[in-house]
Amino acid sequence: MTTNGYSVSPAALTGEFRLGGELPVNRLGFGAMRLPTGTFDGPARDPETGVAVLRRALELGVNHIDTAWFYRRGGVVANDLIKTALAPYGDGLVIATKVGPLLDSSGVPSGEAGPAQLRGLVEDNLSSLGVDRLDLVYLRVGGMNAPGGFSISDRFAALAELREEGLIRHLGVSNVDAAQLAEAQRIAPVAAVQNSFHVQDRGDAEVLDRCEEAGIAFVPFFPLGGGRRPIDGARLAGVTERHQATTPQVALAWLLASSPVMLAIPGTGSLEHLEENMAAGRIRLTPDDLAALDD
Repeated sequence: MTTNGYSVSPAALTGEFRLGGELPVNRLGFGAMRLPTGTFDGPARDPETGVAVLRRALELGVNHIDTAWFYRRGGVVANDLIKTALAPYGDGLVIATKVGPLLDSSGVPSGEAGPAQLRGLVEDNLSSLGVDRLDLVYLRVGGMNAPGGFSISDRFAALAELREEGLIRHLGVSNVDAAQLAEAQRIAPVAAVQNSFHVQDRGDAEVLDRCEEAGIAFVPFFPLGGGRRPIDGARLAGVTERHQATTPQVALAWLLASSPVMLAIPGTGSLEHLEENMAAGRIRLTPDDLAALDD
C-alpha cells in the first residue's frame, strides 16, 4: 500500500518513540488546537473539515493526537471532532490531553484549576472523548507566562491520584521549567513534557536535556512558530531551497533531528496544510543543514 507515493506512511518515516517506555507512537503526530479555529480570536471553523482532517491524519500514519477539552470556539470543540471522526478508536491510537486551564464566560482559558477541580476536568475529557481511561494527561500551568516561579506539587499529586485510580495511563507536564519537572518526578513518573520550542525558540534547552537523560518525551507546542515567537522563514531559506521544501517542513525536520526524545505535533484545520506538514517526514537534514540552522 502506498500513501501519496510513499510505501511507508509519512508519519511513520520519522521513527517511533515509546511514551512512558511502553506506548509506541510515530514521532510526527497531530495537534488538535487549530481544528476549532485558526487563530486565538478567529471565527469557528467548519466542523466537517475538521473531521476530514482527522481522518486523513490517520491515513498518513498519525497515531498520536494532542488535544484539550478547552480547545473550542463556539460550538466547535476539538474533543467532539475527534470522537466523531475516529471513535471507536483503533488499537495503537494514543490521544493526549491537557488539564489545568479554566474557561471564563467568553470561552477563553484565563484561569487555573486548583487540585480539587482537576478531577472534574479529567472527567470532562473522558466523557467528551468517549473513553474509560486517558492515555496521557498533561498538567498545563502558568497560562501564557514563562515557565517557573511556583510549585506544581499539589496539582500534580491530584492527577497522580487519578492515575492510581486507573483514569489516566500516563502523566505529563506543560509549560514548566527544570525545577518544576523535578518536582513532578518526585511525585509520580513523568512520560512527557510539552513546552514552547522550535528552530528559533530554544529557551527550554535545559528541560530538553533533562528529558533526554530520563527518556521523557519532549513535545513542543507552537512547533511552527505560532504564539508570540514566529519563525523567520528567510533564515531557513538556504535549507528549504536545498531540499525543495517549505519553511514548516524544514522546521519540523529540524525538531525531529534535534533530539531522539522529540515528538512533533503540528496542528492545522486545513487538509492542504496537513499534507504539507506530514511530508516533512521524508526530509533528512545533513550536518551542514543543521549547522546553518544553528547560525
